[in-house]
Amino acid sequence: MSWISVNYEKAAVGGAVLAAVVLAYLGWSKLSSVEEDFGSIPKGEPSVSDPSVKSADMVAKTKSSFQVKRDWAKSEDEGRAVDLFTGVALFVNKNEPNKPVDLIEGEPVHPGISNNWWLDYSIDPGFGDSPLRDEDNDGFSNAEEHAAKTDPTNNEEYPSLVTKLTYIDAESVQWVLRPGFEAEGGSFTFTWGNGKSTNRVGAAKPVLPGEIFFENEPAMGRFKLLSSEKRRVMNEAIQAEEEVTFVKIEDQKPNKKGKIYEIPAGFRTANASKYAESDQTAVLSLEALGFAGQEIRVEENTVFALPPGDAEKIYKMKEVTPERIVIEFASKDGKVQSHEIRKGETGPVVP
Repeated sequence: MSWISVNYEKAAVGGAVLAAVVLAYLGWSKLSSVEEDFGSIPKGEPSVSDPSVKSADMVAKTKSSFQVKRDWAKSEDEGRAVDLFTGVALFVNKNEPNKPVDLIEGEPVHPGISNNWWLDYSIDPGFGDSPLRDEDNDGFSNAEEHAAKTDPTNNEEYPSLVTKLTYIDAESVQWVLRPGFEAEGGSFTFTWGNGKSTNRVGAAKPVLPGEIFFENEPAMGRFKLLSSEKRRVMNEAIQAEEEVTFVKIEDQKPNKKGKIYEIPAGFRTANASKYAESDQTAVLSLEALGFAGQEIRVEENTVFALPPGDAEKIYKMKEVTPERIVIEFASKDGKVQSHEIRKGETGPVVP
């Protein structure tokens, strides 16, 4: 038999003693490392002779500093303003990566627009299309706002809106006014038609000079009989002169008030197109302020507002033809301007 088998109990007691010695040593070494990490461990009763917290007076000083009014002021470096957060703005020339571009002293990054302009409005000029960008989403580019001397970061300040007006099409309503026969006192019967609707004044109550006529829509109260006179005119059909009564009528429609028509009484219906008149309406689109794609209709010779719905109507549609429109308005300096816009085109460039 082996020695361990014979002396098992003695071996077990010896092992236990050895394990106890090892554990005691480990405990002592751990205590030693704590003292090294955190300094000496206080021994005995803690001292209470000085209960104050070290540097406690700094709390009061810190709180009081919050009450001090501090004004931020731009710093300067040899007369140049320095941004308190980003320093002097510098860019790199893409053709010379190792050569920085100084916006203040260097050449204009975008010809025609000074570098200071970009800095004044805090706009990044570092894009190739910076002049074409629209910082405030009002429909006008940075270059257009620069030309008009308006704020490119304020969508309530922009160049003249007529420069963003597009002439899409013209809507024309053609009509014919035909005086009938002459009755007592220089009165006349009348017929008006626009191809869809008709108005009539019959022989039972002919219109006297000075009276406004028709009583029903769509031409209700539109015309005023002024007078009539007889003239000798050449009749091309028979190659001879004949006496014709011409009736003078004044248009009463607000945008045409004062316009005079001289129409021969009782002209042949086959000649109706010869005496036809029309009401023209321009169909427009404002390519700014979110109105792009929305149609705006303005009758000829009427005043209107831009943007639509604005209280101040400073624009006047002077002329509408299938080929062009003419708009008149007063600029900020009071000078009256007139601009022509061809069909399919947009208004004049920003001055």
